[in-house]
Amino acid sequence: MPNKNEFMSKVLIVDDDVTFCLMLETFLNKHGFTVQQSFSYSEGSKKIASFKPDIVLTDLRLPDNDGLEVLRTVMRESPHVPVVLMTGYADIRTAVQAMKLGAFDYVAKPVNPDEILITINRALNPDKVKNTATIDNNDKSGFFVEGLSPAARKISEYVSLVAPTNMSVLIMGESGTGKEFIARKIHLQSARADKTFVAIDCGALPRDLAGSEFFGHMKGSFTGAFSDKQGQFEAANGGTIFLDEIGNLSYDIQVQLLRAIQERKIRRIGSTSEISVDVRIITATNEDLKQAVARGDFREDLYHRINEFAITVAPLRQRPEDLMLFAQHFLKYANTELQKNVVNFDKEVIDIFLKYSWPGNFREFKNIIKRAVLLSKSETIYKNTLPEEMISEALQHSAIINPSIHSTESPHRESLAEEPPVDLRDAAHRSERDLIISTLEKVRFNKSKAAKVLNVDRKTLYNKMRQYNIPLQ
Repeated sequence: MPNKNEFMSKVLIVDDDVTFCLMLETFLNKHGFTVQQSFSYSEGSKKIASFKPDIVLTDLRLPDNDGLEVLRTVMRESPHVPVVLMTGYADIRTAVQAMKLGAFDYVAKPVNPDEILITINRALNPDKVKNTATIDNNDKSGFFVEGLSPAARKISEYVSLVAPTNMSVLIMGESGTGKEFIARKIHLQSARADKTFVAIDCGALPRDLAGSEFFGHMKGSFTGAFSDKQGQFEAANGGTIFLDEIGNLSYDIQVQLLRAIQERKIRRIGSTSEISVDVRIITATNEDLKQAVARGDFREDLYHRINEFAITVAPLRQRPEDLMLFAQHFLKYANTELQKNVVNFDKEVIDIFLKYSWPGNFREFKNIIKRAVLLSKSETIYKNTLPEEMISEALQHSAIINPSIHSTESPHRESLAEEPPVDLRDAAHRSERDLIISTLEKVRFNKSKAAKVLNVDRKTLYNKMRQYNIPLQ
């Protein structure tokens, strides 16, 4: 049940984006808040006195001033009122400055309504901050932010297009890229938003229990079935079911799943009666299902059923514009969970972040930030709080891009790759060197992967790297 503050609190939004203000006001009104809007600093400063808000949400950039001045006004006239800064520019320095001036928090645009709601409730219920953080960390919809990169904007566009429909959606991307977040976002923007969202990790389902988990069973239908069990399809009736890593399902479960999607009916194990279900199917995979179909590991008819609309999620290493936005997002969560106050990243740390390949994507990023916050002894995260493998990979990246950094030869001497070929053998060697460097860059300097791509063993690759003065570290 919503807490008392959710029915009584007044929110002032200061932002010159009229459409955004209207959207946010409508959302907050549905959650019991009284909302007023101001489209400039001058108008907002007047309403701080007349409206007497319990919390102020202000944009960083306003037509006649900025959000920091709104913050200063609130701190001067109503110091007990929390202020949340909203910015579409992911400006770390401004965010840090705002926090030092007394802002409660900041959120990056495009704003996730659920995230802003959690932030408001944290601000209005400071005694429940710890519990709120626990709930939010368990809720995958609050785990990510939208992102500002072209890839992130494309995903948002696709979600907005497909969410209002009943089309089945297949989300493809590497592990840790936020596929469940996208699935939840689709659900929350659909007509089923007030119904159940059920997420199932198909990779974690024991093969002999998958049918029971999906469709339920009757008491005594198999050994260990001590009572009737409702399956997840029944539990999600009217809502959305999200099947993560669907490529891990066995062939017989694929057959049952196809039937459930086509006929919108399921049958509990051990039952002779059918149950009608109305669920929207969203699936995700980190493998190429087309290849799985070609191998005979995945049914082609099921593939076409779940792939009415496909969304491909780019890995973190291809979204440098979003990297520090997520770094600050995860930093807030880590501070809350660990009860610390780390507010900044050293420039050298940011440089390492940008050069690292992030094989675990956002999930790894969150853990790295949490570890760094735990180890930090000041308000700034420094290089010594990062795992050694991250630092080593960043050095490898720099060495390969600028091999002269590690060269013992004169800095005035041109690199081998820049010299004109002297003879055919020399040219062949240089081509081989360039191929090795190119391959290393493509696999983000993972030498095991590079050796596999080049069809040589790891020892041979190391020998070639030494031969051509390609730094190993």
